[in-house]
Order: sequence, then structure tokens, then C-alpha cells
Amino acid sequence: MPLYEYRCTDCDHRFDALVPAGRADLTACPSCGAERARRLLSVFSAPRAGAGPARGGDGAAAPSGGCCGGACGAC
Repeated sequence: MPLYEYRCTDCDHRFDALVPAGRADLTACPSCGAERARRLLSVFSAPRAGAGPARGGDGAAAPSGGCCGGACGAC
């Protein structure tokens, strides 16, 4: 099930939701309950075929987790 990002058009609350692909536009805001949450464009991470683990400047394996360099808000 895909994880989508949304923004409520009523209260401007931003949230993530695991939603079946066919119901992605039918998500209610968990903050105010409005049915007018809009799906946002979001970045994604995909591994390159045949690529090994990323390496930092010291040669050690870089931490993994699908992050895109701090743009995800989880860093």
C-alpha cells in the first residue's frame, strides 16, 4: 500500500497516510475531519540496480533508510 502526503485545504494540516492506490484522493484530514485533503507531490528514493551501499568520506557505509539528504523532515 503506498504512502501518500496530503495537505488539508480547510486547516492547512500536513499528514501522511497509507492508502490503497484506487482511493488516494478520498482521504479525510485527521486533524479537522474535512474531506478536502489534497495529495501532494513527494520525493521518493529508488535503489540503482547493481549499486553497492553508499560510502561516506571515511569509507564507512553511509546510513541507509531511504532518506533524501534531509528533505524528508525525518532527519
